[in-house]
Amino acid sequence: MVNSNADALGIIFPNSYDGLVPELVADRLMASIPFAGRYRMIDFVLSSMVHNGIDNVSIIVRKNYHSLMDHLGSGREWDLTRKNGGLNIVPPFAQKNVKVYNGRVEALASVLNFLKRQKEKYVIMSDANIAVNFDFSAFLEKHIQSGADVTVAYIEQEIPKNMLESDMDFSAYYYTLELENGRVNNIKINSKASGVQNFSMNIYAIDRELLIDQIRQATVRGYIFYERDILSPHLVTLNVQGYKFEGYYARISGMNSYFEENMKMLDDANVDALFADSVYTKIRDDNPTRYIPGSKVKNIMAADGCVIEGEVENCVLFRGVKIGKGAKVKNCVLMQDTVVEAGADIEYLISDKNVVISEGKQLKGTDTFQVFVEKGKHV
Repeated sequence: MVNSNADALGIIFPNSYDGLVPELVADRLMASIPFAGRYRMIDFVLSSMVHNGIDNVSIIVRKNYHSLMDHLGSGREWDLTRKNGGLNIVPPFAQKNVKVYNGRVEALASVLNFLKRQKEKYVIMSDANIAVNFDFSAFLEKHIQSGADVTVAYIEQEIPKNMLESDMDFSAYYYTLELENGRVNNIKINSKASGVQNFSMNIYAIDRELLIDQIRQATVRGYIFYERDILSPHLVTLNVQGYKFEGYYARISGMNSYFEENMKMLDDANVDALFADSVYTKIRDDNPTRYIPGSKVKNIMAADGCVIEGEVENCVLFRGVKIGKGAKVKNCVLMQDTVVEAGADIEYLISDKNVVISEGKQLKGTDTFQVFVEKGKHV
């Protein structure tokens, strides 16, 4: 943990891009999707904020937030249990002015009075659909030194295939940037361009007073989306600077990308890059993983509490997964407390929590189309 506080408060939007993975958000939101064995998606951005001295963090939830509240609790694991600041979860209808929002403007309008009462000079805003080790201190320093009104982080990459091919509605807008000498002069919404793009990470730094003024004016005009309705039409008068991120990150943009990004965690180089700083998460007291005599494992990530009796290869196993004797498990992502009974044969499968694959069952997908078993199902 850092000792000195940044002069910034954090705001996280945990429901952004829920529509990209409907299978995984039936009972949760994007921020609480399990990732990399023992973590949730929100752990990465939240831990990065804490590492960089941002200890006043608000999470504006929209729906399906019970699992997130259960995971975060009081914020103790992130050292955010504080008298002043700390973790603030804002559910809809918590107050009469807090409602179910559509875009970032409506979400921020719900906490406008809260923003007015804070003392930090800057606001850092982020979604929770990315797993990243982000240096918010360097980001904020660049914002201050450049004299920007708004600074937006981006990464150079191709637009994910499923985003290019889908007809996404407003709930899944994505943004690409055109820059000149570091300044953003055009923001494209849902661009279908091929090749490497300046793909926005939806991480922003802005002066708190400016943000309050923007949201106040946008609300009067009935605006909904921060990028589309506030930034894009005013790039001539607003100094919006780009911040190029060059580290490792994982973006969840569909079921296939969820599978692929988890499987990338089997590469030590990717793990070292993503976990260069500690990532905090909810503690679950459990035994170390047990490998029963006769079991065979190759290239796996196994969290605590697993019991392996069968054969496992190229898999990510979350806490408490049990693989029965004679079972064959290959190229799978198995979430917490999944049970694969004796003799089962599964490949290219994603299981949600508390799934049971019955004895002798055979389930096989492909590298581009994985079998998904929803939470609590007995197959």
